[in-house]
Amino acid sequence: MKRVISLLFVLVLFSCGVVRVEYDYEKNTDFSNYSTYNYFSDLETGLSQLDTKRLLHALDIALQGKGMLFSEEPDFYINIESDKYYAVSNNTVGLGVGGTGNSVGGGISVGIPVGKAKQRREIIFNFVDNKKDVLFWEAVSVDVYKENQTPEQRELHLQAIVNKVLSKYPPK
Repeated sequence: MKRVISLLFVLVLFSCGVVRVEYDYEKNTDFSNYSTYNYFSDLETGLSQLDTKRLLHALDIALQGKGMLFSEEPDFYINIESDKYYAVSNNTVGLGVGGTGNSVGGGISVGIPVGKAKQRREIIFNFVDNKKDVLFWEAVSVDVYKENQTPEQRELHLQAIVNKVLSKYPPK
């Protein structure tokens, strides 16, 4: 029972953190031609080894759930890149000075950021046709990155990212 409550708490916690995903794809692509996949042999995700393992496991489960198979001779390869950065706070306090006199006016205003910048993580998923060596689908996810997560929280968060990323694959 305690474990179920913990899991619900983590799910509620992550539902508050929004994962934004932008998609792009080659519009003339016949996605029904892609039923097998693999990862580039020189895959450098930019994530830790443990997070890379978690992410690939989540991708395998999600892609196989869509009826795709992992293969040594795949229809397409997957490349993953990531980067962490600090996003400036959008909250500001404005200070202004102004004056007027004898039909002359002027003013100065300055916005001072409130709060500290949040660390964000961008993960780019590229699907590349094996025969044509051409990128045919791409998803870019951006989310708030929290370094002090437990391994279970990291795994759940990466699964949420993968599910959101693959929710629009293949495009309709």
